[in-house]
Amino acid sequence: MPDLSHGEDAAAVNTLRSSIMLLGRRLKHQRVDESLSPTEMSVLATLSRCGSASPGELARKEHVQPPSMTRIVAMLESKGLVELEAHPDDRRQKVVTRTERAESMLAASRMKRDRWLTDLAGQLDEEEWEKLRAATSVLEKLAHLSAPPR
Repeated sequence: MPDLSHGEDAAAVNTLRSSIMLLGRRLKHQRVDESLSPTEMSVLATLSRCGSASPGELARKEHVQPPSMTRIVAMLESKGLVELEAHPDDRRQKVVTRTERAESMLAASRMKRDRWLTDLAGQLDEEEWEKLRAATSVLEKLAHLSAPPR
């Protein structure tokens, strides 16, 4: 593996970091329901991607404390975005499941984000777009390499 900590390579890493962070922050604001925080949207996305989970499992996946997840789940339930059901193996626990309303909202938010990125990428020239499109598999690999162990 090359040493990327000096000169032009270090500058490229710095530019990559700051650009990804800026785009990520701006993407987070491209959502349909502005009343939900990015953390609440992330919980819904995790439920959509991974399926139903206990509040404790969600807290671990989202890297928040269990009491915080309890509050988040209660708020999402009050908005009709999740349902709580008895755990199939342990009746003392609950399982959180997203509702159809949550799935529709997530789909609309994804569409809004995709439109935003499409409009942004539409401002690139052909050569820039080809470079970016060619880099998507590398960016995807970096995202997977960065994922915390589950």
